[in-house]
Amino acid sequence: MGEWFFELVRWLVHFLEAVGIVVILGGFVVATIVYIAHVGRWTTHQAYQDYRRRSVRGLILGLEFFVAADIIKTVAVDYTMENVLMLGVIIVIRTFLVFALHLEIDGRLPWKPDPAELEGRGGEV
Repeated sequence: MGEWFFELVRWLVHFLEAVGIVVILGGFVVATIVYIAHVGRWTTHQAYQDYRRRSVRGLILGLEFFVAADIIKTVAVDYTMENVLMLGVIIVIRTFLVFALHLEIDGRLPWKPDPAELEGRGGEV
């Protein structure tokens, strides 16, 4: 393949990484603004829980962009066994991190139904 293809892929990887950074920072900025707007109306605990949920959602979404960039870079540019193994480690760590973050903000395992949703359906599973 031509050098232009690898340059395009490198540009795309940098773009995805930049989007990931913007999404993470944006998530924290939005969470902070909402927190400040509601701190007087909500209890401190409610405001804190909402802040955590919003900021963690931005973090999780930003991590998706980083993983996408790593996959593209590994498959299209630096396809070596070392890089594939490193990508595997990154994906395992990211999966564990997202699992732990979901457990932290929802207070339940991801495959367990949300009690609020069950109430809306009359308790059916």
